[in-house]
Amino acid sequence: MSASICPRRLLLWLFAAWFVVLFTAPLIGGQTLDFRELWSGDPTTATIFWQLRIPRVLLALLAGGSLAAAGMSYQTLFRNDLAEPYTLGVAVGAALGVVIAIRLAPAGSFFGLSWTSFASFLGALAASALVFGLAQRRRSAVGSTLLLAGIAVSLSCTALILFIQYLSDSTQTFRMVRWTMGGLAVVGYREVLWLLPWLFGGSFVLVRSRWELDLLLTGEELAASRGVDLVRLRLTILAATSVMVGAIVAVAGPIGFVGLMIPHILRRWIGPTHRFLLPACLLAGGIFLALCDSAARVVMAPAELPVGILTALLGGPFFLWLIFFERSD
Repeated sequence: MSASICPRRLLLWLFAAWFVVLFTAPLIGGQTLDFRELWSGDPTTATIFWQLRIPRVLLALLAGGSLAAAGMSYQTLFRNDLAEPYTLGVAVGAALGVVIAIRLAPAGSFFGLSWTSFASFLGALAASALVFGLAQRRRSAVGSTLLLAGIAVSLSCTALILFIQYLSDSTQTFRMVRWTMGGLAVVGYREVLWLLPWLFGGSFVLVRSRWELDLLLTGEELAASRGVDLVRLRLTILAATSVMVGAIVAVAGPIGFVGLMIPHILRRWIGPTHRFLLPACLLAGGIFLALCDSAARVVMAPAELPVGILTALLGGPFFLWLIFFERSD
């Protein structure tokens, strides 16, 4: 579909909206904050704003943008509109790491992260490595082989998760299920600062690969004839996105459908050129997740709805529309 919005103008609007969300979303929640109380120095309002709300919104902006950018790269790499960061079993691998940690790991932290977060990160990376290793064993790294390997790894990890839950007590099982709902509740900036190098590093790799991804849109044969090493490109993109998604899942749990919806919508608005599509995904994905998290904080106030549930409620109908109706547009 041809672009209907000027890409540069859309990027300016998204950039402005990103900052508007950064400064307004922290005011929204079970307890609505007032800027006048914040500037007057009220200690309770200041603590909620600076130690709870701002870190949470920053986490949503960074995580949502990275998930959308990863989804964009998967949809291009596999030439499949339904591809997204969890297609290759990254989230399920992370979940397997978490349930193993909940079942076996001691209390405490490791390298500044809880054992569950550290195990989640390792599980995501291990699942991605296994998928690519299985594809390489067949001497193939084509998109269809990687997708099939991802499905197989996801099913195997899911079976292991159910087995470990069966062996666990009720408290451990509750913790496992609650983690899979996803959530952005943090206190302070430790998680945000820990995420920054992984997300910036992965985004930098995607930015450097934007021209090769553009060539891939013309077809694998034509891209290869113009010097694109398809195996190296797929390995590079898979490694970069796995690190990004693994780090996000380690901190926030699995938050699905952001990487499916945002790139697809933006591609219809501004076209497939990654020079504009990548920064648009980084901005719009963060805005979308921050708004979803704000809604999740108030929809069941004073209780909070896990944001992963809300994105799934929105993503499910979008997924069905994408399958059954978008083709006929």
